[in-house]
Amino acid sequence: MKVSYNWLQNYFEEKLPNPEKLSEGIIFHSFEVEETIKVGDDIVFDIKVLPDRAHDCLSHWGIAKEISAIFNLKLSSPNGFFQEFLRSNLKGAQGSTFELKPTNLKIEIQDEKCLRYMGRVVRNIKIGESPAWLKEKLEAIGQKSINNVVDMANFVMFDLGQPIHAFDLDKLNSAKIIVRSGNVGEKLTTLDKKDIELDESVLVIADEKDPLAIAGIKGGTKAEVDDTTKNIVIEVANFNPVSTRKTAKKIGILTDAVKRYENEISPELCKKVMNDITDMIINIAGGEVEDIVDVYNKKPEKKNISVSVEYINKHLGSNFTKEEIENVWKKLNFEYAEQNGVFDVKVPILRLDITGSHDLLEEVIRILGYDRLEEKLPEVKCERKTNELFTKILYTRNKLLSEGYSEVMTYAFRNKGEVEVLASASDKKFVRSNLTDGLRESFKLNQLNMPVLELKEVKVFEIGTIFKKNREEMRVAFNEGKEIKEISLDDFCKDMGDVEKTFIEMISLVPSLSDQAKFKMWSLFPFITRDVAVWVKSEEEKEKLKELFIENGTELLIKEPYLFDSFTNPKDGRISYAFRLIFQSYERTLTDDEVNEIMAKIGHKIRENSSWEIR
Repeated sequence: MKVSYNWLQNYFEEKLPNPEKLSEGIIFHSFEVEETIKVGDDIVFDIKVLPDRAHDCLSHWGIAKEISAIFNLKLSSPNGFFQEFLRSNLKGAQGSTFELKPTNLKIEIQDEKCLRYMGRVVRNIKIGESPAWLKEKLEAIGQKSINNVVDMANFVMFDLGQPIHAFDLDKLNSAKIIVRSGNVGEKLTTLDKKDIELDESVLVIADEKDPLAIAGIKGGTKAEVDDTTKNIVIEVANFNPVSTRKTAKKIGILTDAVKRYENEISPELCKKVMNDITDMIINIAGGEVEDIVDVYNKKPEKKNISVSVEYINKHLGSNFTKEEIENVWKKLNFEYAEQNGVFDVKVPILRLDITGSHDLLEEVIRILGYDRLEEKLPEVKCERKTNELFTKILYTRNKLLSEGYSEVMTYAFRNKGEVEVLASASDKKFVRSNLTDGLRESFKLNQLNMPVLELKEVKVFEIGTIFKKNREEMRVAFNEGKEIKEISLDDFCKDMGDVEKTFIEMISLVPSLSDQAKFKMWSLFPFITRDVAVWVKSEEEKEKLKELFIENGTELLIKEPYLFDSFTNPKDGRISYAFRLIFQSYERTLTDDEVNEIMAKIGHKIRENSSWEIR
C-alpha cells in the first residue's frame, strides 16, 4: 500500500521523524517498507501490509496508529484526524452540524454474504472538480482524480480502510436498494466498460429492476455518478471476505476495494466511515442529508483476552516488567485491567487478528523490540519414539540400494485410476492406483539414457502411496530385468525383525555429508554419442588416448570417455581400446555436423601418432 508522509503528518501535532527513521521504525516493528519515493514535496512509502493486518492497516489511519505506538507519539485524535483536517483545509467547515431529514430509502438484504449495509441519501449536491488539496493527496499515492464525489469516496477509503460507493439516485428504478445473488443470464457493464456475465454465485447490489454493482468489487454504469448527478445514495457496507475473493478471481477484476474486503474488515467501521464521508460531501459538494438506513443483522462479539506477565516472559524467554508490558497496551490504545500481574485486555473491535494470548504476546515483543530478546537456543526435552512406517521405508530403501538399485520418484497424478481429483491438470485427473505404471516409464527413460549414466543395466525402485477407492496403501515397486514387480511395504519387510533394532542399524548406515555426492543439474537437451576404437602398442597408452579425447572434445564432451571394450591382437600384441564419447549442450540441441567436426579433429590428432591406428 502507498502511504503519504504528509497525509500521515495530519494525524499528529508533533513533527514526525524524518522519512528514513520513520521507515526504519515501521520495518523493525510492523511491516516491510519496499520502497520510498519522492513525489513533489511529499514522500510516499510503499508498505507491504500482510494479510493478517490488512483489515486495519490498509489505511493511513491504521499506519498512523502503528507509528504512534512505535515512536510514542500522541495521535491528534484516537479516532482519526478527519474533523481537524476538514477545519484546516476547508474554510468555515463545521463538521457534523448539518440538519438531518427523514428518508424514504429502503434497503433489503436477501443474501447473508452481506454482513452490513448502510445507505444514506444526499440531495442537491454539486458535482465538479475536486479542490487542489484533495487532488494532491490522491495523486501522491497514484490515484487519478475523477470528480469531487468519487474522489472523496476514494480519499476516505485510503484514509480509513473502508470502501465506499455512490449511486445516482435518479437513475435507480426506485428508492430501494436490494442486496441479492445474481441471476443466470443477467449482465452488468462495469464503470471501466467491461461486460460481466452474472450467475447465482455473484453477489450484486441492485434496484428493483437491474443490478447496479458487483458487491465489494466494482460499480456498474447504470447508476454512475457523473456531471449531471444531483442526488446520490452513499453505500458503506461489509461483505463476506471469502465470497468477495472468489467472485473477484472468477470475473478477473482486482480493485482497491477487493484488496480490503477479501482480507476482512470489521463491520463496526461502517458507521464512522459513513459519518466522515457525509461530512466531507456536505463541506465540498453541499447538499441536504437524510437519515441513515442501517441493516445490521449479526454484530461481532466483543472480546476480552487475559494474559499474564509470567506467560509472556515464559514464552518469549524475556524478563519484561509489568510496567513495560502495561506501557505497550497504552501505546496501542488497548483498554485493560490488571490484577496480580494478569492483564484482562479488551480487544479493539477493528483488530480481527487478535484471537488469543499468543497474539497479545506478539504485540508486546514487536513494540518493545525483538532486539530485547537474548539469543539462546530453547531447551528441548523429548523422548525418542521409533516410527514403524519410517523404519520400514528406511529398511526397504537401504536393502535395495545395497543391491545396486537407484531410487526414483514418479508422479502421483495419472490419466487413469480409481480416485478422481477435482483440482488437477485436465490430462491427470486421477491419483495413482499402482506404482508399476510410473516405474515402467522411468525404466524406459533410464534405458535411453544408459550411455550418459554409464550403466550396463537399469535397476530402479520406488516407495510410495497408492490410492484405492476405499483405502491408501504403501507399496514398493522394482524391476527384475525388464519385468516390474510391485508388492506391499509390509510384505517386503516381513523379515525385517525388531523395529527398534532395525532403526538403529539403518541410521548407522547413513553417510556423513562429506561422503555424499553433490547434485549437478543435467542438460535438458538431447545428447549425441560417438564410439571410436584405436589400436595402440601398449596398455600404458590407454590413458594418453583418453587425454587426447578430453583435450580435443571441447566443452561439449560432458563426461569422461567411457571404455566399453578392449581386445588384444595375438599376432602383433597390439591392443584395441574402444571408447564411447558423449556430447551435449546445456544451451541448445546439437547437430550431427557439429559433432562430426569435433570427431574429425580427434581423428586427425590420433593419426599424428604413427603407432596408433583407428579401427
